[in-house]
Amino acid sequence: MADSEAVTTGHSTVEDWTRALAESVGSPGGGAGTGVMLAIAASLTSMVAGYTEVEEYQRSELASIHARALSLREAALHLADEDASASEAFGAAFRLAPGPEREDAIHQASVEAAKASAVLGERAINAIGDLGWLAANGNPALVADVVVAFGALRAAVTGARTNVSFDLAALTSAGATLEQVREQHPDLWATVERLSAALDRIDTLTAGIDHRAAPTETV
Repeated sequence: MADSEAVTTGHSTVEDWTRALAESVGSPGGGAGTGVMLAIAASLTSMVAGYTEVEEYQRSELASIHARALSLREAALHLADEDASASEAFGAAFRLAPGPEREDAIHQASVEAAKASAVLGERAINAIGDLGWLAANGNPALVADVVVAFGALRAAVTGARTNVSFDLAALTSAGATLEQVREQHPDLWATVERLSAALDRIDTLTAGIDHRAAPTETV
């Protein structure tokens, strides 16, 4: 296997990529894993859409959902690799000797890492509606796959939310308070709030179909 720095989602096997993820190097790390989870959610969304037959008036929307899911799968894997690069820069900044150069490097790397995770998180938020549509209108035989997709999507949203929050908090290492960070990066701060709300939305949608996917009552 090539070393972890050469491993990408587009050119590595699942075995190689997950082996690199298992190494104590941080690139790929949790952020890249978040991208892969989003790709899994998108792939399952695409699969369910492809197996779904609907009335004529719903076909255009179903086709759009299918196309968006296919596009998101590719985009999510690309974002996973971008996040791996951002994580590498983040780790390198913290390894610098104490001083102004280290503080500047941490600040820049933290902001860039937060932005990378925020982009991934916004893509995950946008995918909720399509999966929710399939939960209501998709092939009922694949309801379990919809629940699994929601699980992967929830993991992606959770990962993005946590990573953006952590990266913003890292800015306090240079002496800024969290309130100052919020004032300096209002868009990123707002993204964390949207991702938190998205988790509740996913949980509600999942609860609405979980009884169909995993019935537990005996007859």
